Amino acid sequence: MKAAYYARFGGAELLNVGELPEPPLAAGDVLIRVRAAGVNRLDWKIRQGAFKSTLPYAFPIIPGWDAAGEVAAVGEGVTGLSKGMRVMACTRQPVVQWGACAEYVAVPASSVAQTPQSLDDPQAAALPVAGLTAWQALVEFARVEAGQTVLVHGAAGGVGSLAVGIARQRGATVIGTASPDQADYVRALGADAVLDDAAPDLAAAILARAADGVDVVLDTVGGETLVLSYGVVKPGGTLVSLVEQPDLDQCAHKDLSARQLLVRPDGGQLAEVAALVASGAVPLPEIQTLPLERIAEAHRLSEAGQVRGKLVLTIS
Repeated sequence: MKAAYYARFGGAELLNVGELPEPPLAAGDVLIRVRAAGVNRLDWKIRQGAFKSTLPYAFPIIPGWDAAGEVAAVGEGVTGLSKGMRVMACTRQPVVQWGACAEYVAVPASSVAQTPQSLDDPQAAALPVAGLTAWQALVEFARVEAGQTVLVHGAAGGVGSLAVGIARQRGATVIGTASPDQADYVRALGADAVLDDAAPDLAAAILARAADGVDVVLDTVGGETLVLSYGVVKPGGTLVSLVEQPDLDQCAHKDLSARQLLVRPDGGQLAEVAALVASGAVPLPEIQTLPLERIAEAHRLSEAGQVRGKLVLTIS
């Protein structure tokens, strides 16, 4: 099968597109003929070796945790999914090796959701990692509800875009941070206010809109942004970081519920996210597509922070 892969950790120049064997299909698995694969920050961070001490891996590694296409085959014991059905999945597995940037990927049936008829494959491929991350942060962990205020750092990115829509759909007031040139985009997603993420008085600007502090912070940026967040979340609130583990002392001081989150595949949750997007209740992120053969370019664009919404690779 045609696949993108790399044989050691390092820069985007190590990415190749060539022929590799198809992944093995175990009992309980679904083989997906991939038509589109999303690109995430996780992909290039894994490629650089940032997770080599925490995520088991085996070379060659096919990158990508977002897949959309159709069922090519089902393993023993799989029910409810059949050949030809349009599906999408978060393809994270216990060992980093068989990713979505290939003609075929095999994943547990529990990771798979049917693609709504109104979504094409690139649109569907934009949802698994970003949608599940936002859902698991805001719905599963933070239990966002109407009347709360949610702060989304990095609101113009893939996770941020869907997080704004999910929080808004649940009745929360949403404050997003982004660069000024992304402000109109984030407002269109449903944010009530969009603040300049580089402003020296960002914390004051947040508290001007939520005097007692925000109920929930979703931090997709880390570093100084996470440090700032401790001061703007109200006592007893919730803080979720996608980048680093929150400081336990800071959290204990304000009785915060806090965690670092790495997405977990869940076909049921993915189906809920997809249904919200398909119905228009949650806006679809802006999507840019490139062919699989330009995966190195796609990784470089993501590394440079030059992607609004989601970048998706198409696989013919």
